[in-house]
Amino acid sequence: MDTTLLLTAGEQTKAIHAGESPDPFTHASAPNLVMSTTFTVDSDTTFSVEGMEENDAWIYTRWGNPTIHQLETKLAALEEAETAVAFASGMSAITALLLHELRAGDHAVVSDVAYAALSEMTNELIPALHIEITKVDTSNLHAVEAALRPRTRLVYIETPCNPLLRLTDIEAVAKLAHRVGAKLAVDSTFATPAATKPLQWGADFVIHSLTKYLSGHGDALGGAILGSKADLVPLRKKTAIRLGGTLSPFNAWLILRGLATFPLRMRVHQENALAVAAWLEQHPKVKRVIYPGLPSHPQHALAQKQMKNFSGILTFQTENGKAAARKLADRLKIIHYAVSLGHHRSLVFYLHSEDLLQTSFKFTTPEQFASWNAFAGEGIFRLSVGLENTDDLIADLKQVLDD
Repeated sequence: MDTTLLLTAGEQTKAIHAGESPDPFTHASAPNLVMSTTFTVDSDTTFSVEGMEENDAWIYTRWGNPTIHQLETKLAALEEAETAVAFASGMSAITALLLHELRAGDHAVVSDVAYAALSEMTNELIPALHIEITKVDTSNLHAVEAALRPRTRLVYIETPCNPLLRLTDIEAVAKLAHRVGAKLAVDSTFATPAATKPLQWGADFVIHSLTKYLSGHGDALGGAILGSKADLVPLRKKTAIRLGGTLSPFNAWLILRGLATFPLRMRVHQENALAVAAWLEQHPKVKRVIYPGLPSHPQHALAQKQMKNFSGILTFQTENGKAAARKLADRLKIIHYAVSLGHHRSLVFYLHSEDLLQTSFKFTTPEQFASWNAFAGEGIFRLSVGLENTDDLIADLKQVLDD
């Protein structure tokens, strides 16, 4: 699609056409899948990535690939970013960002509740490289400001955060980070570009697990970092290519196919999640429901400010969550009892607070424990509401919870 048209095109048009055009040789309308790992080149082509320019011809798929490039172009259009770098998984993207931006002696501020693998990595691996990590509740702006130092190089947040669905004010944290010369990275996997475009709120990097909503079908791992060319061209060359976390072209093609319906899917995810959340909220066996689209969410005003779509993930609490989890796992007929989220089918999984606080999240202050307890209590069910008929999802939950 003509890049000038993309500037004014709607989200659905971008999702279908950005990065794609009919094949000039076969005239195929759908994007090609290029699985080749190597490409014929001129005799004067350099063998080192050091001599590679961003728009050079394809040489080797770890360096770049036509199908992966199509995906990166489409993602950048949806996120309104200058460019994107795709990876084999969300954690591969996170790893590349942390290792590119941080050096021994640097300091980073990281959300005290975030994707478990990121939390565990910043508990152990990153500090072992003599990089200091401070974990704070990033919804608390005073805590963020107090944690910043002259040698802070990166502030890393999730909003909504996994699994609490607690929000962070991106614009406010961006201003705090930039005041000390740090960059702001936002994991926007739960929100997606349908809800929030963090770069518009002042973020420097946006991270997505493409495995979730952007792919949308639970059949392809992938990750991406989006931002400015000034930041991401050297990241691709110095870190992404050398770490080797390359997205498979086949997975890139699957994610491209999923993205064509992304804005449509997100509208239904939100409609379904809001209906299911409202039903759960009135159920006598449900103690609490957390969903950004509900007025009862403690940060509903912030959700309205920075989210155009409230996404499809909610959490709820019941009495004796472990026993309820066994019932749901045994008796649900439509909803799958499984980890992950953002798929076309609904998924639910119980997260026990005691287990998570022993393994992933290392709180150090009473305020951090209080914030966790306010959102999660002794444990929460994370329900990723899919695209099924809402009445069927509610009936599936009802036949278990009513017993």
